[in-house]
Formats: sequence, C-alpha cells, structure tokens
Amino acid sequence: MRHSMIALALLAAFGSMTQASIAAPATKTPAAASTAATSQKSGVDLQWIDQSVRPQDDFYRFVSGKWLNSAEIPADRSRFGSFDELRDLSEKRSFEIIEGLAKEKHLKAGSNEQKIADLYNSFMDEATIEKKDIQPLLPVFKKIEALKDKQHLAGLMANLAKLGVGLPVQMGIGQDGKDSTKYAVYLSQGGLGLPDRDYYLDDKYKDSRDAYVSHITNMLTMRGDKKAAEHAQAIFALETEIARVQWDKVANRNPVKTYNKTEMSKLAEVMPGFDWKAFFTENGVGNKVDYVIIRQPDFLTKLSGVIAATPEETLKSYLEWRVLSAYAPLLSKRFVDEDFQFYGAKLRGVPENQPRWKRGVGRVEESLSEAVGKLYVEKHFPPEYKARMEKLVGNLITAYKESIETLDWMSPETKKEALTKLSKFTPKIGYPEVWRDYSKLEIKKGDLIGNVLRGREAGYQRQLAKLGKPIDRKEWGMSPQTVNAYYNSRMNEIVFPAAILQAPFFNPDADDAVNYGGIGAVIGHEISHGFDDSGSQSDGDGNLRDWWTAKDKENFGRLTSALVAQYEGYSPLPGYNVNGKLTLGENIADNSGLSIAYKAYKLSLGGKPSTTIDGFSGEQRVFIGWAQVWRGKARDKETIRLLATDPHSPAAVRGNAPLTNIQGFYDAFGVKESDKMFVAPEKRIKIW
Repeated sequence: MRHSMIALALLAAFGSMTQASIAAPATKTPAAASTAATSQKSGVDLQWIDQSVRPQDDFYRFVSGKWLNSAEIPADRSRFGSFDELRDLSEKRSFEIIEGLAKEKHLKAGSNEQKIADLYNSFMDEATIEKKDIQPLLPVFKKIEALKDKQHLAGLMANLAKLGVGLPVQMGIGQDGKDSTKYAVYLSQGGLGLPDRDYYLDDKYKDSRDAYVSHITNMLTMRGDKKAAEHAQAIFALETEIARVQWDKVANRNPVKTYNKTEMSKLAEVMPGFDWKAFFTENGVGNKVDYVIIRQPDFLTKLSGVIAATPEETLKSYLEWRVLSAYAPLLSKRFVDEDFQFYGAKLRGVPENQPRWKRGVGRVEESLSEAVGKLYVEKHFPPEYKARMEKLVGNLITAYKESIETLDWMSPETKKEALTKLSKFTPKIGYPEVWRDYSKLEIKKGDLIGNVLRGREAGYQRQLAKLGKPIDRKEWGMSPQTVNAYYNSRMNEIVFPAAILQAPFFNPDADDAVNYGGIGAVIGHEISHGFDDSGSQSDGDGNLRDWWTAKDKENFGRLTSALVAQYEGYSPLPGYNVNGKLTLGENIADNSGLSIAYKAYKLSLGGKPSTTIDGFSGEQRVFIGWAQVWRGKARDKETIRLLATDPHSPAAVRGNAPLTNIQGFYDAFGVKESDKMFVAPEKRIKIW
C-alpha cells in the first residue's frame, strides 16, 4: 500500500516523583535488597508509574498506566507513544535544518543545500501548486491514453514504475539470495490501493471497500473523467481479481519459497502475453542480466489471465488511477483533502492531516534523505554516543554467544554454524561512512511535481546502476535521522541510525540498567532477526542455506509453533486477534532480544550486585526500560489495519508478552502462580 507507516525491524508505537514506591514483591533479589541508593539517574519515567496496578499482573500498565490514562493521540496521528515522541524530536531537528536553508538567499547552485531549500520551498509554495492543479501530471496521462493495445502494456508499466507508481508487476534490485556477492533483479507482486489483499476478500472490511470505490470515483471526477463512477467500479473489480491471485503476507515472509531463480528466456512461460523484452528495455535492465528472481511465480501466471480478461479501457483507467493516487498528496488542495479523507480519516481514523511543514519535511526526506542526514549528524550526534553504542553491541553479541553455547535444544553441529554466523555480524552505528551522491539530481524552484518525478527517477537509476558492480557494503537502508533500526540478512548486518540513540532507548545520563532494557534490547532484537524463522535460513555470508540438522529444525519448529499459539491468544480489540504467523519473526526478536539484553546486563555487573535507584533494582530497571520503549496507544481503525498488515505485535503485547517467558522477570518482581503475568515454567518459550 502506498500510504504506509515506517515499518521495519522495530516498527511500533511506543516523569517525576521524588521517590517511587511499589508493592513489595513476594521475594526480592539479594542485589536489590542489599544495595544502597546512589545519586545516579535511574532512567525510569517515575511520573507515569501506576501504583494501582501490580507489576505482577500487568507490567505494561504498571509502568505506563498514568500515561495511558491521560495521553491523547494528536489529531494528525493514528497512534502515539514513545517512538512518536522521539520521531517528533527528530522531525523538529530536521525541520530546523531545512527551514534554515530555505530562508537562505545565496546557496551555491547544485549544492545539496540548494536542492534541500528549493525542494522544500516548492512544496510550501501553495499558490503555485493551486494554479497548476493537475497540469504537471498531464504528460504522464497522455502516455497512458496513447496505449494502443495490451501488447504495449508491459513497456508502459515499466515506464510508470520508474516514477514511483505501484503496479501489479514490481521490479527491484537486491543481492541474490543464494549468491550475496552480486546484485540481481527481483520481480514481485503489487498493484493494490487498499492496505492488503484481505481488505478485498474479507467481509469485515466491507465498509472500507465501499469507501474506497467512492474515493476512486471522487478522484477520477476531479481528474475530469466523465465516466468516473463506472470506471471506479471497474478498477475495484480489477484490483479484487489481482488480490485473489496474490500471496498473503505470511507466505511472503518465507525467503526460500520467495526465491525462484528464472532464466530471462523462460519468463514468457511464467507470464504469457506480457512483453518482457519491452518491459526490460523500457526500465533500463536490457541485457544486463540473464536471470531474474521471482518472489511469487504463480501470481504472475495468474495475472496474465486477469489482464487478458480485462478490457483495455479498464486497464487505462486503472493506470491513471494508480498515477493519480501516487501523486495526490503533491497536487492542489482538493486532491490532497480527498486523498487524506480516505487514507487518513477512513482507513486509519485520523481526524486531521499533518501540518504542511511536516509534509514538506517528509517530501525532502524522500528525495534527499542523506543530504539532510549529514547535516543532522553534525549537529546532533556526538562521537561519544557511537563509542558507547559500540561497547553495548559488543556486550550483546558476547551474551548471545553464551546463550547459543548453552542452548539445551540445539546440537553441537548447528551451534557451530550459528556461532559462525554470529561472528560475521556487521554493526553499523549512527551514520554511513560514505554519504550518498546527489549531484545528478536536478531540483528547480517552483516545480514540485517535476522535482519529485526527477527524485524518484534518480532513486530508480541509482538502484539500476548496481547491476554488474560489486556489493556496496557501506550503503545504508535508513537515514541517520530515522527513529528505527534494522537487520539485513543479505549483508548479515545490524543497523542503528543516530536518531534512535536517544531516550527512552538510550539515555547517556542514566545508569546502564535502563539502557540495557531499551537500546540493549533493541540491539538484541536486531541480532535475533538473524536467527528468527526467516533469518535463520541464511548463513553468515548472507546466502540462503540450510545449516540445520533435521532434529534441530524440528525442535526450532516446535518452539516457534508454541510462540505462534501464545501470541494468537492476545486480542487488542474484540474480534481481532494477533496473527501469530505474520508476527512470528518480530515476536522471536522481541523475546530473544530482551532475554539477551537481560543476560548482557547481568554479565556487565561482573558478579557484583546491581544498584538500587529510585526504589528499583538494576534487574527491575532492565524490564522497566523495555516497557517504557513500547508505551503507546492507537486509534481502533489503525489497530485493525496494523493487525492485518504489520509484522509487529501491538505495543501493549510487546510490552508484556516477552516478560512472561523470561525467568529473570519472575525473579526481579517476585511473580507467583497466583499472579496474572505468571506462565507455568514448562510453557515458557525460550528460543535463543
């Protein structure tokens, strides 16, 4: 779906009394009982502790209950929490950089600073945008109107894809899953305007479907389509047929099933009637490769039949709709408002659109992310943060190594392979060593649509230029000002942008315990992605390879099945449960990441007792640090959307569920069988 939230390895929503007190646990660790308070900061948001809730019954609400009871989701948001507060800070800092440049009168022509300023100002120039209305897209529409027959469809689709238009056949460049030393062309499914195929096929989304048809009708009417209502119905019918033949999100998570190496000469057999030569000529691939990797082969085969059964008039209307939808947020107010009313208000329950300056920052970030990021790092990322993070990463990898070595369900043969993979992990912290080159991107004053078109084309060409070249191991998939982190299985790397290295994830003024529960668990989470149900199918060099014994694979499957069942028991809204299979990878990473972070903290003590600060032992603060990170709330419509599309569990589930599987939590808070957070020892799931 075009209107997607940031979703990667750690997508989620996410004080002060003079002295906090909680109901004493039934038992207390010797460390907590014997260590005196110090003058160090605890890093605990004491003001949000809800003492009416026992930590043994609902730890997430105990840590953040007062916030959950009082906080309101801003009118321009679908959800709000710790992540969003930090994103607000990062966004504000980026805005200050961008706005400062936008006010400059004499920036060097062709410099990154000039491009940032002119792109932002072109977005903020509402008078010019209103005057131009839909005119900047007319050349694109003319290309669609000129479509003679279905034989020319492939070339046209390739042309539109370069402009960032989401269509049924999508092409990307990435490392070959079975030969990570070279880049390959990937083909995958796409082309839907609703968030997921289930929105077309499941009765509980009928209201969204009806609203979607009305939205298409309204947009086409403003476009000047005299048969807008008729075309909207036909477009929706076509998208429904596309949805029927798509793979679901659970199937798409399997890296082996979605690796289907196919010779270029065999593509006509996979998708008959599609002019692959024209497709690859138009998109610039040409004869640069002799094979592609198809993620969903039978989708392409079935899509061929869908296209054959669709009238040319409908195909043209559909392509125009996809272009219009992709660029609506950049057009005049009438298009922006209609676009927001559906994708913001209807689908996600958001009452108000973001202020224009925020949308302007987002537009600059899309085209010039690292140009802004370089300036961001210079102002907001001290070198000592990176040094402290490198130490934390080292401690977490050491703890992970010890955990693998002591696993009781894994054989020595598989442990050896796992440890080899772990030893090859590459951490990237803060910002890239080599900044992206934007010298070929032309940004003009007063030409918003043209700037975005050229920006998307430049991004496309940058990816295309990788073919035939060595792997760029210094490339980053996120900008430094992004509040997130990720694991890349092909590179076998864990990446932590500068903006996430702030409280509540990383508090440089706090005692280590809360940081182990925050950024430490984030590090552990990303490491764990290398060993989740998907990442575990790649080796230390990033290649898809089965390095498991049959018995170990069976044990791993038994544990992951139990985790699926555990999470499917959570119901954030009546009638809507967590999809345990869709969220499995993230749930493994949450459970393992927190468990490893706790182990790393204990190792960091060197056998000494932890320090009690603000009434909490170090062991307790680790878990509080974790729960603080996931503090957040979401509108019901957004929760429903995310349950269908997001591989992460909801915030409250993430805050509580992993704790029930970790013995350290039971020890730290004296959790007993009569408590609501208690899970019988034989049912606790420890994977890594």
